[in-house]
Amino acid sequence: MGAFKVDCELQELTGIQPPVSIAGVMVDTGSEYTWLPEKLLAQAGIGVRKKDLAFVMANGTRITRDVGYAFLRSSGFETVDEVVFARPGDLRLLGARTIEGFAALVDARRKRLVASGPLPVAAGPGRSSRSRTPGLARARAAARSTLRRAAR
Repeated sequence: MGAFKVDCELQELTGIQPPVSIAGVMVDTGSEYTWLPEKLLAQAGIGVRKKDLAFVMANGTRITRDVGYAFLRSSGFETVDEVVFARPGDLRLLGARTIEGFAALVDARRKRLVASGPLPVAAGPGRSSRSRTPGLARARAAARSTLRRAAR
C-alpha cells in the first residue's frame, strides 16, 4: 500500500477566523491523531487544550506534544477533531480519528479518500433492530466492493 498526501484546511471552532490551507499532509491510518505544524495551528487561532500529552513514536521513542481542537476539511470531507501541535521535524499527518470523523475510507490504489457509506445507528424504542439499513460490516463490504469495481 503506497503512502499519499492530501491538501487540508483547518479552522478554529468558532469559525470567526478564516481557514488556513495546508498542502501535502500524509494520510496515515497508523497514527491515531492528526499532526499539523504548531505555527499553522497558531495562525488559524487554534489554542492548546491539552498540554504535554505523551506519544510513542514508531521507533519506540516517547515524546510529548500539545493538543487542540479544530475543524478539518479535505477532499470534500469535514469533521471536528483533536490535532497535535507538531514541532519542526515532525511529519504532517492526517490520522485515523480524523479519517473516521470524515466517514471516509482510504483508497490506497487510487491514493485518495472515499466515502465509507451509510453510518450505523442503534434502533430506538419500538423499532426493530432489523432494519433496511445495512450493518456496519455490510456497509463497509459494499464500499470495498464499489472501490474494486471502480478500480477495474
